Amino acid sequence: MQWYPHLAFNDQCETAFHFYEKCLGGKIVLMMRYMEAPMETPPEMKEKVVHATFAVGDQMFSGSDVMPANYLKPQGFHIQLNLKDAAEAERIFRTLAENGSVGMALQETFWAQRYGAVVDQFGVPWEINCGKEN
Repeated sequence: MQWYPHLAFNDQCETAFHFYEKCLGGKIVLMMRYMEAPMETPPEMKEKVVHATFAVGDQMFSGSDVMPANYLKPQGFHIQLNLKDAAEAERIFRTLAENGSVGMALQETFWAQRYGAVVDQFGVPWEINCGKEN
């Protein structure tokens, strides 16, 4: 079994995935528009993303633009990134925080060299965790 989170966006999936490419160093491996899907779609959704896949190493997540009436703001979860390098944790945290909101500043904790929580500019909640050396 492998976890494969799916993120729902309110008309910002393409922009978010390009941002994640720069921030996380990953790659968009698929981006399909509603007009390419074999289903009836309202005209205003034709250019929107029906499915996108993002990969960093062997880890992946997907996303899409949902119909405006079906969009729900993410809550009750975070995507946690576990890093080994404190400088990289700081860079990613700073980038995700741009035009977003910081819930907990990136800092040393009893379990981590660095830990922080942020909601990015697209409304996606993240936790950045850089564990302590054993």
